[in-house]
Amino acid sequence: MNLETKVSTTDLESENPEGLGAALDADATDEQALEGQGRRKRRLWIALAVILVGAIIGGLMLTGGEEEVPFVNVGNDGSAPAVTVAIPGAGTLEGTINATGTLAARREMPVGVVGEGGRVVSVPVEAGEWVRAGQVLAVIDRSVQNQQASAQAAQIQVAQADADLAQANLDRALQLVERGFISQADIDRLTATRDAAFARVDVARAQFAERRARNAQLNVVAPSAGLLLTRNVEPGQVVSPGSGTLFAIARGGEMEMLAQVGENELATIPVGASVTVTPAGSERSFTGQVWQISPVIDRTNRQGTARVALSYDPALRPGGFATARITSGTVVAPRLPESAILSDETSSYVYIVDDENKAVRRNVELGMIREDGIAIASGLDGSEKVVLQAGGFLTEGQTVRPMMQD
Repeated sequence: MNLETKVSTTDLESENPEGLGAALDADATDEQALEGQGRRKRRLWIALAVILVGAIIGGLMLTGGEEEVPFVNVGNDGSAPAVTVAIPGAGTLEGTINATGTLAARREMPVGVVGEGGRVVSVPVEAGEWVRAGQVLAVIDRSVQNQQASAQAAQIQVAQADADLAQANLDRALQLVERGFISQADIDRLTATRDAAFARVDVARAQFAERRARNAQLNVVAPSAGLLLTRNVEPGQVVSPGSGTLFAIARGGEMEMLAQVGENELATIPVGASVTVTPAGSERSFTGQVWQISPVIDRTNRQGTARVALSYDPALRPGGFATARITSGTVVAPRLPESAILSDETSSYVYIVDDENKAVRRNVELGMIREDGIAIASGLDGSEKVVLQAGGFLTEGQTVRPMMQD
C-alpha cells in the first residue's frame, strides 16, 4: 500500500509561519551583500585607474614632454660621461651702471638786490621765460634818488662858478703884482683858493657820478642770458640787499642730473662717459655726458655724485627725479653663462676640456656682470672648450665626452 503525502507551502506556512519567513529574508540579505561587494571593487579599480592617468599627465606637464640632460653618465658600459661645452670667443662688452638722482640747473645763478633797494614798481618777467644779459627783471621806484641826482648836478654848477671866480681873481692879481700893488703872498693865497675851487668841482662831479651809478643799480637785471627758473618778488614789495634771492637763472639753459652712485662703481666711471637719462613719469630719454665726478663720498650712504650734463629741454625740470644708465667703459673679454662658473674658498673657476678630452680646472677672474652673461677678466682667452653645465660633478683629470652646444 503506497502512501503519498502532499505537503503544500500553505500547509507549512500554516504550521510554521515564522520560520519560513526568516529563511526567505536571509537569502535576500546574502544576495544584497554580494552585489555591494561587487560595486565596491569596481569603484576601487576605477579610482586606481584615474590616479594612474593623473600621475602620467602630471609628469608630462612638469617635464614638457622632454628631458634635458646636461650631464649624462653612461657608467655601466664604461663610456665617459657626456658634457655640454662651448667655445666662448672674445667680444667687446659695454659696462653699464644704473643710478638714480635729481635734475638741476648746471649753473644756477641767484639774483638779488645789488643797490640800496626800495619799493618794487613792476616785474616784467615770468618764470620759464628766456632772458638776455642785462635785461631788467624788476623795476625799483627811484623818485627820491632822481631828486638827489638833480641836486648833485646843481652842486657841480655851483662849484664850477666858484672855480671860475677864483680863477678870475687870480688873473687880476697877477696883472697887479707886476706894478707892485699886490704882494707875492696875496698871489699864493689866491692861487690856493683857485685850486680848492676846482677841486670842489671834481668832488661834485664824482658825487653826481656815484649817484647815477647807484640809481642804475636800483633795477634788478639779469647778469647773464639763460632760463628764468624762479621769481620770488611781486610789485609793491619793498626789497633790500638783505631780501635774499629774488630770481634764479639757469645760465644758457644748461641742465644736469646729479646721479648718486656707490663708491665702488663711481671709480669705474670716466669723465665723458655717455649717459641715458629718463625723467620720472616720462617715456622719453635724453643723452648726456658725465662732466664731473664728485671728489667726496658721503659717509652715511657711501655714495658719490656723477654730474651729467644735459642740453635744455622742457621735459627736464630742475628738482625732478630721474634714472640714469651710465656706460662705464668697454672691455674685450670672453662671456660665459652663470652656470659655467664655479667657486670655492680660493677662487672662481671653470672646467675646460683639453685635447685629450680630460676635464681641467682653470681659475678665472670675473669682470662685468650683465644680463646676458659674465665677462671673464682673466684666465681665459676664449678659444677653450668650456664646460657649460654640471661642472660641479667633474673632477680634475676626468675623461669626458664633449658635446658642442648648438
